[in-house]
Amino acid sequence: MAASGPRRELGLLDATCLIVGIIVGTGIYQVAPDVARGAGGPWGLLGIWVLGGALSLCGALGYAELASAYPQEGGDYVYLTRAYGPAAGFLFGWLQLVVARPGDIAIMAFAFATYARAIWNPWPAHRFTLQAYALAAVAVLTSIHMAGVRASRLTQNLLTIVKFLGLLGIALAACARGSAPPAVAAQAPLPFSVALILVLFAFGGWNETAFVAAEVRHPGRNLIRAMVLGTGAVTGLYLAVTLAFLRVLGFNGLSASGAAAAQAFGSVLPAPAGRVFSALICVSALGALGGIVFTGARISYAVGRDHRAFRPLAAWDDRIGAPRRALLFQGLVAACLIVSLGAFVDTLVYTAAAVYAFYLATSLAVLVLRRREPSVPRPYRVTAYPFPTLVFCAVCLFLIQGAVAYRPRTAAAAFGLMALGLPVHALERCLGRNRGPMNRAAQPGPS
Repeated sequence: MAASGPRRELGLLDATCLIVGIIVGTGIYQVAPDVARGAGGPWGLLGIWVLGGALSLCGALGYAELASAYPQEGGDYVYLTRAYGPAAGFLFGWLQLVVARPGDIAIMAFAFATYARAIWNPWPAHRFTLQAYALAAVAVLTSIHMAGVRASRLTQNLLTIVKFLGLLGIALAACARGSAPPAVAAQAPLPFSVALILVLFAFGGWNETAFVAAEVRHPGRNLIRAMVLGTGAVTGLYLAVTLAFLRVLGFNGLSASGAAAAQAFGSVLPAPAGRVFSALICVSALGALGGIVFTGARISYAVGRDHRAFRPLAAWDDRIGAPRRALLFQGLVAACLIVSLGAFVDTLVYTAAAVYAFYLATSLAVLVLRRREPSVPRPYRVTAYPFPTLVFCAVCLFLIQGAVAYRPRTAAAAFGLMALGLPVHALERCLGRNRGPMNRAAQPGPS
């Protein structure tokens, strides 16, 4: 009888749509005004979006090498465990399970709910409407992914293509019909480091294919292609949207805007287009949410497979081709956050320092594993190695410092919660030996 586990069912289009679907959520519409405040001027604003795409690609090259060499479920969790030992992998898994991934799901669900409520709000006086929409989005997409990988793949591809073409079309229409921007006073500047954190947040998701590397066909060539195609397409879309903002609102108007997208597109498009645009933002948020749910469950599966404390999450359902229990657990934690929280910016800053600390550790793992495991086949190797990897590591250090300096107590709280994983890991080791990637045969899959 064949072993239970992931099957290679994702092609290049599927992997690219997964990346684009996760990256293009609502980030650029939420952070664009603050990014403008930290960019210094129109050319600086366009430049920082290009810089964000280039830096994301630098990070993606390192992840592509790791994913092609170790095409297993779990992404960073697998690489950190191999490079630094089980404790590092467990800490990453712990952070993803209890903070980062459910938090990302909750943020995107609230983004969907905000625009869904603008289309139809049956209870205007009650805040529960926002939570109800968010909970419904998590429940529906989790259910779709629990129905099987085929349903997940088709849903993700459809949402990604519709939102990408729709948002690009609206941005081009705004550029073509834009009038002279209004005169608006300049706004107080924001630190460049914070602006760059926000830009890279809007690009967040380029590494997600690494979490499903075991399900990608021909990972040696398709992983890097998907990352380059996905990052490039998103950079082009973000530049088109930013140009639309500048043409309609002007630089100072964008900096002062509370809802840049609604103001920019609503002022040049016909009145009914407001609802159409809100619907596209809903689709955009659902596409990102679906990708996060899909990949996040694979992290839970990988952690549960290797650690006793989370062993129930390691059940892989071959009939549907997905980790059903991990999907359910992830959805329940996200639902708890939706009910108890609801803040976007605080959650972003709360997770930034800890998340970029792990990005730094994973990028350095490219260097560590090349030296430690030189015999492991690497179908793809970082182009111009080690320059892109070192650049991305330097950016991670810069962003960690910026997040800590901007909200020191918030960053300390995130690191403190992450550190709670250490006693959990120590207790687990006392109870019995784990079956982590360092202890299992981890031969690369076919490329």
